[in-house]
Amino acid sequence: MGKKCDWLENAVFYEIYPQSFKDTDGDGIGNINGITEKLEYIKGLGCNAIWINPCFDSPFGDAGYDVSDYYKVAPRYGTNDDLVILFTEAHKLGIHILLDLVPGHTSWDHPWFKESMKAEKNEYTDRYIWTDNIWESPESYGSLRGISDRDGSCLVNFFSHQPALNYGFYKPDRPWQQAMDSVGAMATRNEVKNIMRFWLSKGCDGFRVDMAGAMVKNDEDGKGTIALWQDIRSFLDAEFPEAVLVSEWGEPDKSIEGGFHMDFLLHFGPSHYNDLFRCDAPFFCGKGDASEFVKKYLESYRKADGKGFICIPSGNHDMDRLSKYVNGDRGKMAFAFLLSMPGAPYIYYGDEIGMRYIEGLTSVEGGYNRTGSRSPMQWNREINAGFSTKTIDKANDDPNGATTLKNGSCLYVPIDPDEDRPNVADQISDDTSLLNEVKKLIAVRQSHKALMNSGDIEFLCDGAPGKPLVYIRTSREEQILVALNPTDKDYEIELPKQMNEIIYSLGEQPVINGSSCSIKAKSAFFII
Repeated sequence: MGKKCDWLENAVFYEIYPQSFKDTDGDGIGNINGITEKLEYIKGLGCNAIWINPCFDSPFGDAGYDVSDYYKVAPRYGTNDDLVILFTEAHKLGIHILLDLVPGHTSWDHPWFKESMKAEKNEYTDRYIWTDNIWESPESYGSLRGISDRDGSCLVNFFSHQPALNYGFYKPDRPWQQAMDSVGAMATRNEVKNIMRFWLSKGCDGFRVDMAGAMVKNDEDGKGTIALWQDIRSFLDAEFPEAVLVSEWGEPDKSIEGGFHMDFLLHFGPSHYNDLFRCDAPFFCGKGDASEFVKKYLESYRKADGKGFICIPSGNHDMDRLSKYVNGDRGKMAFAFLLSMPGAPYIYYGDEIGMRYIEGLTSVEGGYNRTGSRSPMQWNREINAGFSTKTIDKANDDPNGATTLKNGSCLYVPIDPDEDRPNVADQISDDTSLLNEVKKLIAVRQSHKALMNSGDIEFLCDGAPGKPLVYIRTSREEQILVALNPTDKDYEIELPKQMNEIIYSLGEQPVINGSSCSIKAKSAFFII
């Protein structure tokens, strides 16, 4: 992994979807200045780090994950200077900021791709992955075909408007498949370093890297992609040793070997993350099974071997809102889990107030079913829940208004139509609110070394059907037992040692009898 960054030890991240967080110019779309305006809120929540989803220039066919200029903030969000001001103001408050880097593909509007499409060989001919002729499509990959005078088909990573950048093939088996050390692949790699250098020099603290494990193609066991990131990490260690890298990979043994500090526990693949929060019977609804999650988590935890962190998010821009499945006191218990596990916790904007998944929305900017989790942040009971001052009258005067009004809203994404939608202002003044529970949990975490990101974990009860989750967090200074019982039944456990000081509780207090403890139904507690 990269060189140790001390601030990561107690980092609690807040993920911001910039177009949906706070609009300060009245156009119905959030912006960089809106994030700067709300830094005190994030600080007050207890978060000391921010991950901002892509904010670079883009045609927004995939909400900014289709970049058209890596060196320019999208005009709808503001300017490069606005982003530098955000870095500066965040640092004054002790908050670090990671930008979302999408190195695997660009928009088909990117100038590099327009040059790459030309029949005449040029600097960008090999910036993307092309077959030798139009009749050959890359096996196991989607492709763009018949779009230019250049003979060949171009590999895409996901949507058809996202041509894949060329980092080479670990094992080339076709004439058109270039090696990792080819001129074209190395030019792409060097450009990624230039992009990183540009933003780190302006005050960025690092990057969350999109699709980090899928860069090199035909890559047996990720060996080529690991080597690629090791080279990039070496560059960072030489020029920006404090730069943090977080991977969307889902295989911490590989990502950490590649030089990443953290890897996400993904909501797809074998993690069983969804067993906890998002399935027909989530564990935190009291009827589910967490044991397969625990088994897989421990496997990943052992592979990480203390060299990096495994991050468990409350949610993100790609999945249904947490509150769709787990809410009320069970939502509080879910946060008690998220904020007592090892690794850096990530809170998706609005999850701390229980923002709802909005059903039935028309897709906005490639969101499709994900659009319902990208609705504007709800700050208060004012117009547009305090997100924006834009009104439908203004939208009618806007040449782009017709687009936004298709969803019956003057905003980028319609706001939760329920008049009782949760909001920050109401919850701040309510001692029993989810927001204040999250604040309390973060404060407890930050007050105890054992609960911080590198504290060890040992599971005493794995949350099998009808059973609670119980685990011990350990540091040099202390041991803390965490018990989470979403079931409808009390449960008796043996304590590993004498423990009787409750530092956090939710629901009915536990009954401690010497070396044993009764965990009450629908309750949670931390004891030392």
